[in-house]
Amino acid sequence: MNIHSRTGQLFLLGFHGPLPDEDSAIVDDIANNNLGGVVLFDSFIGARPEKSNIVDRAQLRKLCAYLQSKAPWPLFIAVDQEGGKVRRLKEHHGFLPLPPAKELGAKAYQESFRQAQLTAAQLADCGINCNFAPVADLDINPANPIIGKLGRSFSSSEEVVTAHCRAWLDGLHTGGVLGCLKHFPGHGSSETDSHAGFVDISTSWQERELEPYRRLIAQGKVSALMLGHLFNSRLDPLYPASLSEKIVDDLLRRQMRYDGLVITDDLQMKAVTDRYGIDEAVILALAAGVDLVIIGNNLQYEADILTRIRTAVHQALDNGRLQKERLRHSLRRIERIKKDLP
Repeated sequence: MNIHSRTGQLFLLGFHGPLPDEDSAIVDDIANNNLGGVVLFDSFIGARPEKSNIVDRAQLRKLCAYLQSKAPWPLFIAVDQEGGKVRRLKEHHGFLPLPPAKELGAKAYQESFRQAQLTAAQLADCGINCNFAPVADLDINPANPIIGKLGRSFSSSEEVVTAHCRAWLDGLHTGGVLGCLKHFPGHGSSETDSHAGFVDISTSWQERELEPYRRLIAQGKVSALMLGHLFNSRLDPLYPASLSEKIVDDLLRRQMRYDGLVITDDLQMKAVTDRYGIDEAVILALAAGVDLVIIGNNLQYEADILTRIRTAVHQALDNGRLQKERLRHSLRRIERIKKDLP
């Protein structure tokens, strides 16, 4: 396996527009730089509405088919479709309404399964094969600006959250869509938003926030898991979860025996970029054991960012900061998951 030629597989990128031109950076990244996948948005911060990836269902089918046709390896085509306030595909795009997790958590878990099935059918119909949902965070702090206040958690109970997340993962899977638990090791107790800056959960975090992950991993339900940009000195005194070998390799891989995909939240979030910069953050994440790095190109747009990031990765491979065998493990996991995608 030629590592340098396949490092693009380690990244998911955001890009502008409902149908990129043949000579666009994203098409070149897919066709020639082995990009692993894309993440779609219905709006980009500071950008005009026509930069959106999502217009309606017919356009979305055309976009996804076009992108896949350019890929030498199957692409992950991902979206955040949790429900409630966090959903990129809305009614005015031609999609069914989707209630927030908080509303579903007050009902029987079978309703979550039904909503996940409906969601998977719509996503798969358009060619989207990965959904960054469900949220496994416990609703410990209702005033939490990014979880509790937005109704993104099913419950403060680990049993309720586990049951509804299992239903969501099963429902997505029956429709041929990869689900992704988030935000490990738990964002529900935080008091701030990692989009806006550094988030320290060292004093607010509770051990029970790991329970939905522990139980679902033990049940063999988790194929993909997203790390939050969450600093917890009790788990790692130096790095946030998305850059932490102690959390990825020691806690997740060894203690919890997890062998699915580990994905970062968007590395352009200020919780990371303000402290490390994007190039250094990518190297730290991959060295920690992360398999897929998300660069949403939403908080800050840089069309050619993959070229710059791959150069940094190749330099780290050449100077020994990144080990080839470490990346080979990630590439094997990515290949294994992609083989099961429709």
